[in-house]
Amino acid sequence: MAERPEDLNLPNAVITRIIKEALPDGVNISKEARSAISRAASVFVLYATSCANNFAMKGKRKTLNAGDVLSAMEEMEFQRFVAPLKESLEVYRREQKGKKEARKDKDKKADSEEQDKSREEENDDDDERMEEEEQNEEEEVSSGRWWS
Repeated sequence: MAERPEDLNLPNAVITRIIKEALPDGVNISKEARSAISRAASVFVLYATSCANNFAMKGKRKTLNAGDVLSAMEEMEFQRFVAPLKESLEVYRREQKGKKEARKDKDKKADSEEQDKSREEENDDDDERMEEEEQNEEEEVSSGRWWS
């Protein structure tokens, strides 16, 4: 856990960016208001986490999952946020799945290229051996050793 209550606050840069995105252009916010919003956001996150943890504990799990968070939102009477959160979760899952598939494709392509390179190296080795054998044969023919 945190040693001081301030350690639990969200980073000011993040809070400032969220506030700027929420407010219309030209609207300013005082340092005190930004600090109050930061503390309120931190308290909300802690409370939501605690509620979600209760759902995980009821399920005899130690890991919180998205369902626990959604259930906590309903319990905290934030039902109107559940649908947008579900949509965001689906978008996130699709993005992660796309990234995973892209990584798989990249790995397959890298493996294929590695196999192609390995084949090329084997072919190069075979070509070098054949050239050496041809040179040896030519030397034997020119020295007269081939009919001995």
